[in-house]
Amino acid sequence: MSAADFWDNTDRPRKIVKELKTLKTIVEPWDLAYKKYQELRELIPLVKEDDHDLLLDLERNTNSLLSVIDKLEFQVLLGAPLDKNSAILSINSGAGGTESCDWAGMLFRMYSRFAESHGYSVKIIDVLDGEEAGIKNITVLIEGDYVYGYLKAERGVHRLVRISPFDANKRRHTSFASVDVIPEIEEELDIKLEDKDLRIDVYRAKGAGGQSVNTTDSAVRITHLPTGIVAQCQNERSQHQNKQTALKILKARIYEAEQEKKETELKQQDSDKKKIEWGSQIRSYVLHPYNLVKDHRTDFETGDSGKVLDGGLDEFIEAFLKLSANNKDFAG
Repeated sequence: MSAADFWDNTDRPRKIVKELKTLKTIVEPWDLAYKKYQELRELIPLVKEDDHDLLLDLERNTNSLLSVIDKLEFQVLLGAPLDKNSAILSINSGAGGTESCDWAGMLFRMYSRFAESHGYSVKIIDVLDGEEAGIKNITVLIEGDYVYGYLKAERGVHRLVRISPFDANKRRHTSFASVDVIPEIEEELDIKLEDKDLRIDVYRAKGAGGQSVNTTDSAVRITHLPTGIVAQCQNERSQHQNKQTALKILKARIYEAEQEKKETELKQQDSDKKKIEWGSQIRSYVLHPYNLVKDHRTDFETGDSGKVLDGGLDEFIEAFLKLSANNKDFAG
């Protein structure tokens, strides 16, 4: 960065500064932990049994160090090559009409609050609202350090059990929505897309109830013909911007599909691996007749469903990552 020509190229400085920031988030906590450790080593010989203030200070500093170490141990779990990347998260409502659309909307709020609590930014790329309430499907870009590392734990089917606010008879309903998470792929991965392999469709962006939200064909849908993978974007200001964003998402999805194919060729899938399909949910959220959120992969559960739906996912994610680290064939 101190080189005279460093700022001559606009793309290179941005990438290097981003890399520097990522490396600092790894190195600085370790330096801080080691500094605290050294201070405690120097303090221990000075402590006397009757020096209550010094003993209290020692206990406080020891607990502080243990807290830092816990966070560092958790960070080690995020060691996969793309864990440090931002993520593209998609939510799709299942069968069930308004009920499932409302559940998809609740999940979007949950992930938005999770992102907010971690200092991440959320950008809506594509959304189709439900006809009466909620969301049929939505794709968002969540930007920040290690977003993909955290949110890859959320990939799968999520099940909600509750008394429906849309049922006049107040009956209990079960709703499903699927969540997909892929890493945001940087350009240096150099995924080549041939024009002949792409079908590009433009259309008018749709809002709630299918009504057009603009008068020009600015929304873009791109289909990769060899794989059938589709990406679309309607929330940018122009057709060109929508196309560039859709291409970025398409590259990420193609990369993810290629990685999954390689893994499948190298090993047989674990028989307990949960597929993203109705009836094999990864997590259940029960709001009636009792409150319980349970992850069926790790068996981690909590009765504080309100906290979870307000973005409190850290304990579920940590349990998943720890299980993944202990079982290399585990889905994730």
